[in-house]
Amino acid sequence: MRTYTLTELKDRRRDLRKRATSQEDLLWEKLRNRKLGPKFRRQHSVGRYILDFYCKEKRLLIEIDGGIHEKKENKEYDTVRDKYFIELDFKILRFTNDEVEQDMEKVIDKIRACF
Repeated sequence: MRTYTLTELKDRRRDLRKRATSQEDLLWEKLRNRKLGPKFRRQHSVGRYILDFYCKEKRLLIEIDGGIHEKKENKEYDTVRDKYFIELDFKILRFTNDEVEQDMEKVIDKIRACF
């Protein structure tokens, strides 16, 4: 069974890349073109989930959470989603929009610590 980059999610992934948040753009600028070493992809799907950033080599997922993630139903969804990825032996890093905007060096240090 194919679980990566499902064809039926292709248009959704493309749309998410076009409508990236400013925080996603800021972090992508630090991750793209192997600037930290390993290759990252953005808006990549694994299973039925689309990830903000994905590094296959390090089995690392990075999510940037805006205010919507504070809602109860979104927290529950994120918990189920994280459990799915933990069972697949992925590492998950979550950052808030504020962390990305206000302390990018700390964000990058946490990412590097996973290498």
